[in-house]
Amino acid sequence: MPDKYSAIWVSHSSMGDFLKCPRLYYLHNVYKDPTTKRKINIVSPALSLGITVHQVLEGLGDFPAEERMKRDLLSDFEKAWENVAGEKGGFQSDEEEKEYKERGVAMLTNVQHDPRFLVNKRIKLPRGEMNPNFYLSEEDNIILNGQVDWLEYLPDDTLHIVDFKTGKNEETDGSLQLPIYLLLCNALQKRKVSRASYWYLEADKLVEKELPDLETAHRDVLEVALRVKEAREKGEYPCSKGELGCFGCRPFEMIVSKDSKAKYLGVGGFNQDMYMIKNSVD
Repeated sequence: MPDKYSAIWVSHSSMGDFLKCPRLYYLHNVYKDPTTKRKINIVSPALSLGITVHQVLEGLGDFPAEERMKRDLLSDFEKAWENVAGEKGGFQSDEEEKEYKERGVAMLTNVQHDPRFLVNKRIKLPRGEMNPNFYLSEEDNIILNGQVDWLEYLPDDTLHIVDFKTGKNEETDGSLQLPIYLLLCNALQKRKVSRASYWYLEADKLVEKELPDLETAHRDVLEVALRVKEAREKGEYPCSKGELGCFGCRPFEMIVSKDSKAKYLGVGGFNQDMYMIKNSVD
């Protein structure tokens, strides 16, 4: 029987880090500060905006369908924003924070005007203390975990995967996000997934995507997961840019090297040491 405690855990975000830069993957997902014994993470305005808007929208799932849009979404957003205000959210100035906060207000105003499927029945994937997860490969001792933003229950007893997007760029066709969500849904509940969409909240645009078949999804995700496992076993995480580092790993290197631009903010979610990088990284 595989041992979950010794397994390699992978997710859309961690494998995304690995594909961008193995060194980024190491510093964000493996490395621990030798003094605090905690992993490190960086706050940024875009991340803070995404966290707060997701918190408000995903939180609607805790209410019966007919009560969700009776919620004051902007009031909920104000409360959520308190957790990321100022430097806590990686904002370099009051002006920058104001810009991002106004974007969040605009997104949720759009939702209030047209909540789309948010007023329909939904289901949640089963979870315990960890995100929903299953063995992607027992033979290789690899566990896939993740959290689907919204699973709409359709009248034909199938499911519609919806992912909320707060960024300005659209997801690329080669993204592993939908394959991962499809695999999680297939492994953890009995209903068939019949649709998948990205909801770009700023443009208020719902883009339906073609679902991959399960075999292809499993193959593509496992291929990347096995590369992650190999890197961890070898302890080799090279950046393609060499010692100079790339856009992805360089901010984390600044934390490790105690660069003065890396400002410690305290312990955040998932018991991580949180930092902000003052000014832009060239």
